Order: sequence, then C-alpha cells, then structure tokens
Amino acid sequence: MCGLTGFIGAGARADLDAMAGAMAHRGPDQAGFYIDADHAVHLGFRRLAIVDIAGGHQPMWNEDHSVCVLFNGEIYNQAALRAELVAAGHVFRSDHSDTEVLVHGYEAWGQDLPARLNGMFAFVVWDRPRRLLFAARDRFGEKPFFYAARPGFFGFASELSALIRHPGVDRTMDPVSLQKFFAYGYIPAPNALYRGSRKLPGGCSLTLDLADFTVRVRRYWRFSIDAAENAPDDRIPALTEELRGLLDQAVARRLVGDVPLGVFLSGGIDSSVVLALAARHRDPATLDTFTIGVNEPSFDESPYASAVAAAIGTRHHERILDFGLARDLSGQVLARLDEPSADPSILPTYMLSAFARETVTVALSGDGGDELFAGYDPFAALAPAAWYDRLVPQPVHLLLRRMTGLLPHGNGNMSLDFKLRRTLMGLSYPPNVRLPVWMSPLDPNRMGALFDAPLSVEELYSEAIEVWDNARSRNPVDRALEFFTNLYLPDDILAKTDRASMMASLETRAVFLDNDVVDFCARLPHGYKYRRGVRKFLLRRAADGLVPDAVLRRPKKGFGIPLARWLRQMPPVSSVSAIPGMRSDWIADRWSAARTGQEDERLLLWSWLSLQGVVGRNERMPYAA
Repeated sequence: MCGLTGFIGAGARADLDAMAGAMAHRGPDQAGFYIDADHAVHLGFRRLAIVDIAGGHQPMWNEDHSVCVLFNGEIYNQAALRAELVAAGHVFRSDHSDTEVLVHGYEAWGQDLPARLNGMFAFVVWDRPRRLLFAARDRFGEKPFFYAARPGFFGFASELSALIRHPGVDRTMDPVSLQKFFAYGYIPAPNALYRGSRKLPGGCSLTLDLADFTVRVRRYWRFSIDAAENAPDDRIPALTEELRGLLDQAVARRLVGDVPLGVFLSGGIDSSVVLALAARHRDPATLDTFTIGVNEPSFDESPYASAVAAAIGTRHHERILDFGLARDLSGQVLARLDEPSADPSILPTYMLSAFARETVTVALSGDGGDELFAGYDPFAALAPAAWYDRLVPQPVHLLLRRMTGLLPHGNGNMSLDFKLRRTLMGLSYPPNVRLPVWMSPLDPNRMGALFDAPLSVEELYSEAIEVWDNARSRNPVDRALEFFTNLYLPDDILAKTDRASMMASLETRAVFLDNDVVDFCARLPHGYKYRRGVRKFLLRRAADGLVPDAVLRRPKKGFGIPLARWLRQMPPVSSVSAIPGMRSDWIADRWSAARTGQEDERLLLWSWLSLQGVVGRNERMPYAA
C-alpha cells in the first residue's frame, strides 16, 4: 500500500531518491520527501492512495510542524481514535485520514500509541524538538520495517532492497541468517539477510535518540495464549455466536476505503467466511472475487471457489497457473523479493494479486485463520508424535527412516511418501524444534553438507525454542499455536502476502488479525480449536450456514503448486552466484538427484532458486549515483 524510507547521518538527496525509487511499486500514486539539514534527517515516502485520497499526502505534520509521520498501513479504529483526540482539543485538517490520527495520537499518547491501534501498520515519527525518531510495527508485522544502525548512522525502509540502496548499508550476507533460512524456510525476525540490518519484529516499537544515537527496541504486544484447559460442550453455542459476531465486525472494519475493493477466494473455510460476511455489508452482486487455479487436480481448489462465489452471487474472476506461466514468472518474482522464501505459493499469490489489481485496489484475505484456529496438518500429528516418542526405540526409528527413503517419490499435493518422510524427519528431533523441522527445506543433519560452518540445532532454532519453552500453557496444541502465530505467520505468510501484493501495487487486509478476533482466540481453550481430531472446530461451527457444506467437509489443501514436477522440467540455472561459506556444488548434486527422481528435494531447490534470485538482483543493483 505504501513504502517508507529514510536515514539519519551521512548521505545525500540522491541516496534518498534511490531508496524511495526502489519502492515505487509500493506507492505509485505519490512521492513525498523531507530533509532536515540541521539534524541530517532524510525522509522519503511512496504512496498508494486508499483512504482520504485528497487529504492523505505524506510526510504529514502536526499544526506547528514539530512532529511528522510516515505511515504504511491502515488503522481500522481510526474514527474512534479521531473522536477521542478531537474531544481532547486536537484540530484535524484532513477529512478522514488515518495518517493524521497517528500524528495527533503521538502528541497525545507518545510511545504508548501503538498499543491503541487496531490495524496493520509500520510508521515512523520524527519528533524534531526532542530530536527523537520513533517507529512501530503492528502486532503481527503485516507491514514490514527493516533498519540498519551503527554509530552516527541509522537507515530504514519498508523493503530491504530499498535500504541497501544507501551506500552506508552493508550488503554482505549474514551467515547466521542464511542458515536460519534453510532451517525455517524464512528468516525469523529480528534477523535479516545482510550484516548490520535487522527486522523490527511485529508488536515492537523502536526509538532512536539523537543525543546518544542509541537504538532501543521495546515489545508492546505478543500473542500469548492464556486460556483454561477445559472446553465444555455447553459453551459451544455461545462461543460460536461470539466468534461470528467478531468476524462480522472485523470484515465491516476492512470494507472501508475510497477505492474499489474485492475478496481473495481460495475455496477454503477462511476466505469463504470472509466473503460470506462481506456480503452482509455489501450487495454481493457488486463484490469482485478472485481465484487462481492450477492445472493439476491434486492442487487445484478453483472449483470450490467457484461454487462459493456462485452460492453467494459475486462477480467471480478466475485464472489458471500452468507450468509455462510458472516458469516465466518464477525468475521475475524471486528476483523482486527482499529476502529469499522457501514458500512456493509466492507464485500463485503474486499472480492472484496482479490479477485482482486489474479490477480493484484492495483485497480482503483469510490469512491468519490456520494459525489462530489450528488449521495445519502438524496439529493432528502432535498426539501421535508423543506416543511415538514413548513407544518406538531409536534404532527402529532410524530403520523406518531408511525404509521410507526407498519409497517412490510422488508429485501430488502432500503425497503419502512426502508426508511420511517429513513426519519421520521431524520425529528425529526434540518437541521444541519439531514443528520447524517438519517444515524445513533442509534436514538440520544435512546443514554440514551445504555450509562450511554449520550451526547447532539449538542455534538454528533458537527462536522456535524460545517460543515453545516460554509458552504459558504446557499443552502441545497451545504451544504449536504460539509457534505458528509468533514465527510462521509473520515471517512467512504475512511477508509473502505483503511482497507479492505490493509487487502488483495491491493492498491486502487480513480479517482474522483484527485485534478483537485475536484477543478472543488468545482466551479460547485449545479444545475449541482442535477438538477430537477436528481442526478449526469453532471456526467451522461459525461458518455453518454461511458457506456451502462441501467447503466445510473437504480436507485442507493449502495454496500450493506441483513444485516437484515443475522443478524437474525447469532448465538448469544458467549462472550461479557464489556465496561465501556455501557449497553450490552440493546443490548441483541435489538437483541432479531430483531430476532423475532419486530424491524429493523440492523445498531445498526452491529455496536455493529463491536465494539466487535475491542475490543476483542485489548484485546488479547499483548504489545511488
């Protein structure tokens, strides 16, 4: 929706222009700049106009030009906050700009402002009298914020590729972050791809005091489950109605805007509920819905999406992603990422975003539903895994892993052989790292084959271990929910959606991440999320009567592509960038094994392609002239 950038310290206007220009896709509607020569402050902004198109220009100042803000996002409770601020005596010049709410909100509440916001945001406040830079990111980190700091210099940007356009920012890759990428499939915050650069984690704020040039990061919120263990049947009807009401309210909040709006529709429960509730607030015949299909039956969900759209009566739009288009798109999309991603659904997500942008500027999504309501396959594996640990001796486990290695490799979506290998790989490790290992592009035991100085399992998964071990609840379902919401959701799912949608200059809004819905989930006992083998139990109850029964009954597929088959058909990478500390010759061997069908290396090879795309792009990207 927007891109913000800037720096304090050495640098010139040309550097600022280059940084902002690298994010033109995030904000094609307006560019804004401010330079405070007295304090060496340089601020740049690119705007995608959504709310108060005429009055929302940035940087935006207060009345006496002592405080200004750069803002990327949407504040859904802005009307209530504006009324509170007006009652306290603040004077607004815009009609309904949520950016101006941040300006006056900072004046009124200072660094407590982020905790009052219900929305998605990354913003920077320059407080000139106090010589203070204040930045904050929303609860889950829907909107990105990268920064680099050293004595006498501080730079920031919505995208890492913009930040490194400043010559004072190091482009040397961080070896720890590289290994964490192959361990998780994404780089968990606060780590970032380059030395000296960091990601501000979701739910955190940052202050830079020019008096001592010290950066201070403070956490103002974290998802933490604080719920009772018991989940009695007699509470189900009341909780179902409460959840349905909260979701309806969240959808209504996200239908506000001054530009055309539509809905992403996968044919799954989450997006179908979002659409059904949106149709309560708008004539469904005026709602545009968008779906990307895949020409492989085991992956394709488009028939279900079409059925939901027909049942609700929307203007439905559908396209198919085939191998030829995927091959053409993959290099283009991977080269535009800030950091590598092991999630191949970046391709259909980008295609969906570009497709939707032909008609609308904003799209509602179902992101967050799986993480908050236990929708993923690993939730069903937690209890059997505990029994397996108790009953299966290590020698038998190792024998089983060798036997599954002899199975033929399937190309289907979550084929049996793929699930068996993944399951047994995860069971080779302790419970506090099992979830990320199950999803890892590379078995930690093989890190030594790819890296010259491999990290230990404890170092690789330090973030996951911290989340698992420090969870308030000892129940494995609650612990898994905290892993998915605090790590996988912000650093994989939301990062993927932000980058893919912003490549197409499209704003996406995640209904399930509304503050009130999330707070409800944090208080909800796990027995209402995963109940007697049923995932998303309460959400399914809330969806009953809103979406077709066929959607509620069908198994989850996920937004996938036939990656294993497509990788075998893709031509070899013409040139490979050498990365210090990594063995590209080993990757070449893995690629040969995958092409002949001897091994299933789909996630590893996609991760390598993604890394090569990012590295190759940044090698070609010059600093400002």
